[in-house]
Amino acid sequence: MAKQQSFADKAAKAAQMKGAKCPVCGTIFQPLLTVSSEPSKTSGSVKFNERRVQVCKCNEKAIYN
Repeated sequence: MAKQQSFADKAAKAAQMKGAKCPVCGTIFQPLLTVSSEPSKTSGSVKFNERRVQVCKCNEKAIYN
């Protein structure tokens, strides 16, 4: 059987998580790599642009859509 986890255990685990916190919602930012394909202006071929984004509960809908 699985071990029961109390609210105090969950709160202690959340307090241990390291990283920058969002000033709006208070959750810890999760790093995400977004990749977008864009046509090159000179040769017309497709190039991939990679960008690191910090995701929290506030902006996850805007980033995932």
